[in-house]
Amino acid sequence: MRNQLTEKDIKKIEEEIEYRKLVVRKEALEAVKEARAHGDLSENFEYHAAKKDKNQNESRIRYLERMIKTAEIVSEDSREDEVGMNNTVDVYFEDDDVTETYKIVTSVRSDALRGLISTESPLGKAILGHRAGDRVEVEVKPGVSYFVRIEKIENTVDDGSDPIRRY
Repeated sequence: MRNQLTEKDIKKIEEEIEYRKLVVRKEALEAVKEARAHGDLSENFEYHAAKKDKNQNESRIRYLERMIKTAEIVSEDSREDEVGMNNTVDVYFEDDDVTETYKIVTSVRSDALRGLISTESPLGKAILGHRAGDRVEVEVKPGVSYFVRIEKIENTVDDGSDPIRRY
């Protein structure tokens, strides 16, 4: 599966990779070296914890590098009156008689609990490109869907505050 990323996503991921390689890796290696100096490694909790931290950092670096390597670059541009990347949208759910506010983001920044929904999610995919006032059918899976109405679109930008999701 190809991750849809914006140019800003890639820049943010590259910054995290660089930080992990130059700062975190050095600290992790130093912690392993220091813990190793404490003697018997078989019962040395600090050594095992330091090794685990080092390995998690290396795994995160590989994950981020693979994410960039397999990325599909998507544009952040959208028409002023249409739902697009990084826009904040008020969505009215007909079945629940409730309005929720979401920001449309790429999958690597999605976090439904914080109101960040991916363009690859059923709701994000359905409302992308629509205008305020449009009634849209959201297909969850074949034969299962619900309707929403786009109440308001706010053209917000990626200010860098939405973190890259953990794996």
